[in-house]
Amino acid sequence: MESEFVLKMLGVTKKFPGVLALNNVDFKVKPGTVHALMGENGAGKSTLMKCLFGIYRMDQGEIVLKGNECRFLNAADAMAAGVSMIHQELSNVPQRSVAQNIWLGREPLNKLRLIDHKKMSRDTSNLLKSLNFEFDPAAKMADLSISQQQGCEIAKAVSYNASIVVMDEPTSSLTENEVEHLFSIIRDLRSRGVAIIYISHKMEEIFQIADLVTVMRDGQVIGDYPVAELSADRLISLMVGRDTKHRFPPVESVIGEVCLEVKNLTAANPRSFRNVSFELRRGEILGFGGLVGAQRTELMESIFGIREISGGEVVVRGVPLKKLTPQNAIQAGIGLVTEDRRSTGIFSLLNITINTTIPSLGKYKNRIGLLDHRRLIKDASEQNLQLKTKTPSMETLVQNLSGGNQQKVILSRWLMTVPEILIMDEPTRGIDVGAKYEIYTIMTELVKMGKSIIMVSSEMPELVGMSNRVVVLCEGRLTKILSKEEISQEAIMRYATQFS
Repeated sequence: MESEFVLKMLGVTKKFPGVLALNNVDFKVKPGTVHALMGENGAGKSTLMKCLFGIYRMDQGEIVLKGNECRFLNAADAMAAGVSMIHQELSNVPQRSVAQNIWLGREPLNKLRLIDHKKMSRDTSNLLKSLNFEFDPAAKMADLSISQQQGCEIAKAVSYNASIVVMDEPTSSLTENEVEHLFSIIRDLRSRGVAIIYISHKMEEIFQIADLVTVMRDGQVIGDYPVAELSADRLISLMVGRDTKHRFPPVESVIGEVCLEVKNLTAANPRSFRNVSFELRRGEILGFGGLVGAQRTELMESIFGIREISGGEVVVRGVPLKKLTPQNAIQAGIGLVTEDRRSTGIFSLLNITINTTIPSLGKYKNRIGLLDHRRLIKDASEQNLQLKTKTPSMETLVQNLSGGNQQKVILSRWLMTVPEILIMDEPTRGIDVGAKYEIYTIMTELVKMGKSIIMVSSEMPELVGMSNRVVVLCEGRLTKILSKEEISQEAIMRYATQFS
C-alpha cells in the first residue's frame, strides 16, 4: 500500500548544463528498513539525495514525506522535517568542540536567552553514551581521529530524531570494529522505525545490513530488489549493465629486473614506520596490505619525498636518490596517486586540462619561456581520451566529475610525466565497480608496457585479485612479503595483525 511509505520521490528530473542527471526517477522508502541505493559513479544517487535534502532544486517531480507533499529549500528545512544526512565528506568546524558541532545552529538556551553550555554538554554526553561513543563532548574536533569525527556526524544525525537518515559512504574512514559499531547503531535505528537510506560501493556491506536495494544507472532507476534475492554478481551486473563474472582483469605482464629498492627506510616520526626494505620489479604490481595504522601511506609519501626520513635509502634503477623530494622522485620516473583524491589529489576549482598537466608544465614552455597552450591542451585531451575520461569538455571543473573520472584525470596527470614507477594509494576508494574495473584495466595495460606499480589497498579482494606479490605491514613494521602463490585474504590478515 502507498501509505506504507515514509518517503516517496516521484518523477524527479534534474538537469545540469549538458547533462541529464536524473530522468523521471521514482524512489520509495518504507519506515524501519535499511534501503540501499546503488549504482556507478554518475548514476544519479547523490544528486537524488541532494534533491531530497534541499541542496539541489528539482526541475520536475514531487517529494511526499509521511503523506504530505513538500519541497525543501535548504538543508535546515529538511532536518526540521525529520530528514538527516551524513555526507561522505565531513563538514565539521575543526576548532569547535564536539558538543558545539553537534548542536550548531540549535544550541539550548537558558532563561536569559544565552547558550546553556551545561545542558549542551549534558545532552551531548547522554547522546554519545546512547550510541556507545567514547570521546569527550568538550574535545576539539580537530584533535579527533577521522573515524571519531565520523562518529560525531552520526551522533548529530541521530540527535534530530529523524524519521529518515541518509548515509553516504559512512564507512569510508572506519576500521572493521568501527563498521560493526555503526551497523549496531543502524539496527537500533531500524528497530525504532527509522528509515535508513544507505549509499555505499562496498558490496559486502549491502548484503550485511540492507533489506532492499534500488539500483540506478545513467540517471534512471533500474529496479528495486530484496537483498535476500540478489547475489553479488547479479547486483554488479544490474549496476553496470553487463555481465561481470570476473571482477579483476588478468595481470599478464613479464616480470623483469629490479627497478626500485627500498633499504631500511625509517620515518623521522618515531611512531611511524621503521626499517622497511623491499624490491619492486619491472612489470610488477606490488600490493601493500595492512590495517588502519599500519603506516602504508606514510611509507609511500616518504618514498615520494613528502615526509621526512631518519634513515635508509631509496634506489631507482641502481641509482640512490641523494635527497628524497617530490621533484627528485618525478625526475627519477616516480608518480604518486594519493590516498585522498579530494584533499591531496585534484585541484577542485581548476579544469581538467590544468589538473592533467600541472607536473608536466615545464615540457610545454616555448623559446621565450611561455606555455604552448595549444600543444598542452592537445596532449591533455589525448591522454584523457585514452583513459576514457567521461566529461562534457576539457574545460569542465574537475570537482564536477564523478569519483572514477576524477581518478582517471589524476592517472592522466602522472602518465603525462611518463613514469616508470607508479605508486597508487587506495586507487579505487569511493568509486563504483564499473569504474574500478576500468582502473584495473589501465593498471594491467601499464605493467604490460613494462611499467611498475605499487598498489596500497584496504580492500582484500583487490589485493588478492591484482597483485603479483603483497607486502604486509603491521604498526609500521614489515611482517611478510607474500608470493603470488601465498596470497590470500587469510594470510594478509594474519600478518597484518601480528609481528613475524
